[in-house]
Amino acid sequence: MIRFHACNVTMLFRLSIALLALGPASVSVSAFVPIDPATCARSLLSTTTSLYQSMSTDDIPSDYQADDLSSGDQTVIVDEDESDERIREDLKRELLLMASTTDRGEFARSDEKQLIVELVTELEALNPTAEPAAASNCRGEWDLCLASTQLFRASPFFLSLRALAGDENKAIAENGFDLHEKATSTGQIGRVRQTITEDELISEVDISVGVLPGIPVRVKGTVVTTAALEVILPEEWDIRVKGTSVKNSNVPIFDQLLDDMDLELPVGSVYEQVMGKNPTSVLRTFYVDESIRITRDQDENFYVWTRM
Repeated sequence: MIRFHACNVTMLFRLSIALLALGPASVSVSAFVPIDPATCARSLLSTTTSLYQSMSTDDIPSDYQADDLSSGDQTVIVDEDESDERIREDLKRELLLMASTTDRGEFARSDEKQLIVELVTELEALNPTAEPAAASNCRGEWDLCLASTQLFRASPFFLSLRALAGDENKAIAENGFDLHEKATSTGQIGRVRQTITEDELISEVDISVGVLPGIPVRVKGTVVTTAALEVILPEEWDIRVKGTSVKNSNVPIFDQLLDDMDLELPVGSVYEQVMGKNPTSVLRTFYVDESIRITRDQDENFYVWTRM
């Protein structure tokens, strides 16, 4: 049996900080399963309109609590009612608007947080696609437009850290993510992308990190993480991280060195050597169509992706 100690978590998070240096926090929210999807959706759209009419310009960062998250016994729903297509389009439009006005959920107010949860869960209840996690439905390039947790946790690298901790050490992992966030508070996350193939997930995260607080010098680059992908259930993937590298760095010599040597840290092999196993991360997709995918991690944090 592999023993998981706090010192191992500390070591791995220090490694993650040194490699990825990802930045600001986002949000963590609860979820529920609606009873009557179409009726609830119509009511929700009416509520959304009223909310936008009363929105303020405050920019206080979101502070969702992990304790608010659901238990994770959700199942795939396939909506075959063609008349619901218009409702889905309205819900998607409102969700994307919320993503835009809250900077991918990072600066959502409490009423906006709840509305985002409702929009996401209504869409999941109106999912039009059977086997939403199938490679044929998810293959392609995706851009992260909204998340209910820190944006950097969409990367397979951080998903693997959370999986390694297990449920019994969830608090240790969450504390590590918070420490990582604070340690890289001078950084900023740009675009977050995923490329999905039949058996692989490639994550690309654009970052900009301040060298020292108060000094206007920033190191920029794209962190690329590859992971093996296996479809386990109609809605579920098993993910195992393989390697992480940096490209497009703005440090002249460092950038040329990385491009010439094609350096990649074999994270999966490091896990095997240091921890004795390469942890398996679980991702579940409950909504996908031709333009949007909604995927949840093991803690029910959701990530909304738009097809590029």
